[in-house]
Amino acid sequence: MKHLTVLAALCLLVFWGSVSVARIDTFVFDNPQDEQRFKKLSAELRCLVCQNQNLADSNAELAIDLRRELYSMIKAGKSDGEILDFMVARYGDFVLYRPPVKPTTYMLWVGPFILFVIGAVALVMFVRRRSDDVLPGDELSTEEQSRLQGLLEKQPAGKRKQR
Repeated sequence: MKHLTVLAALCLLVFWGSVSVARIDTFVFDNPQDEQRFKKLSAELRCLVCQNQNLADSNAELAIDLRRELYSMIKAGKSDGEILDFMVARYGDFVLYRPPVKPTTYMLWVGPFILFVIGAVALVMFVRRRSDDVLPGDELSTEEQSRLQGLLEKQPAGKRKQR
């Protein structure tokens, strides 16, 4: 009975601790269109603290602050363009999941293709070099070939492999 009491107390502590960690933002909107805009924009904006997570999914303090900022801007009647321009002006293009194509982001857009081409060229060169690397001792001389042929002919018929 004592073990059950200790086990129940531990379970209570674990569940109580997990409830206190989870935070749920509740934002009340005047109409469903504003709520949809909030969801869309929070999914398009990247959390600046987390690795590859949007504002909607992140629980980082900065993401919570940015969601509050986003909510207040929507409540103030700002357009999606104004909100995105504000976020980019404040945090740079990194805050967008789909940054615009411009000189400062060319490497972001073209870089993966360049790396792929470099890797493909390196692979082709490696394979060609391996096939060209025939060592002088790898080929059999005529004397060795005739000796090998003689050994193969002396082998019993049952043990000889057919080619």
